[in-house]
Amino acid sequence: MSFAYPYLLVLLVIPPLLFWLRAAKRRKLESSVAFSSLSLASVPTGWRVRASRLLPWLRLLALVLLVVALARPRKGESEIQVTSEGIDIVIALDISGSMKAEDFQPHNRLFVAKREAKRFIQGRTSDRIGLVVFASNSYTQCPLTTDYHVLQSLIDDVSFGDIQDGTAIGMAIANGVNRLKDVPGKSRILIVLTDGQNNSGAIDPITAAELARSVGVRIYTIGVGAEAEAPYPVDDPMLGRHYVYLPAQIDDETLQTIAESTGGEYFRATDAEALAQIYQRIDQLEKTKVETRQWVNYSEFGSYLALPALALVLLEALLGASVLRRLP
Repeated sequence: MSFAYPYLLVLLVIPPLLFWLRAAKRRKLESSVAFSSLSLASVPTGWRVRASRLLPWLRLLALVLLVVALARPRKGESEIQVTSEGIDIVIALDISGSMKAEDFQPHNRLFVAKREAKRFIQGRTSDRIGLVVFASNSYTQCPLTTDYHVLQSLIDDVSFGDIQDGTAIGMAIANGVNRLKDVPGKSRILIVLTDGQNNSGAIDPITAAELARSVGVRIYTIGVGAEAEAPYPVDDPMLGRHYVYLPAQIDDETLQTIAESTGGEYFRATDAEALAQIYQRIDQLEKTKVETRQWVNYSEFGSYLALPALALVLLEALLGASVLRRLP
């Protein structure tokens, strides 16, 4: 409940002030009369005399109601309209054999990359997100969608051996750009996560990045893997599983050039915690634009007070001129 003109409520001091002035004036006009007997003081008064004393209170209540009505009491119901401009995002995920390295203990690189990608998706609200996987070639695992449950299920289905081994970064970029180039959104993002260097595919990564820049796709590149050697599991039919240590093979320079040429950034993740922080960083950089409009619909209650006030004034006048009329 609120008032359109709350400053008018100051007028509420006037009705009681008028009532007090009327009572003071009446006491002043009533002069003392001396008489020899006190028997008149015990003369009982009738109901009309007692009821006539209530008439000024009716007028006072009417004035109070009129003042409150003038202040326009109202009750507002707010309505909020939220419009958002979603971002189109494609995640390109490396599933080559080198992603089996277990330097992101206790899991391998692909397991952690999939987990953090799903967490990133959970943090989005109205964005369309797609998934591209690559090794020696690239294909679309999931087109752009807002059905995050289905997308996360498809991420879980990604595994080693789906594509012949290799690292085709250029093909992954070209595939992601092809998914984004014709969408109507203003913000189009490609996130490329890999632990190696381009050694497969018909398209060079720098050429693919130029294609992305020409159609307005911004690329964030993420290199995953320890700075030094990393343990790779080897399953031998005779000796069972054992580990060999191989050096990191990330092409930091190319990944940085790809990102900078399209207006994005290059990140290096040496452990699971760093990868989680990188996704959080990208989430902050690529926030969905949300516009909120709020308005209030008011229901006025002034008329519900003005009518009773008018009725009280008429009642006071009617009673004062008829059954409760007092002779001078």
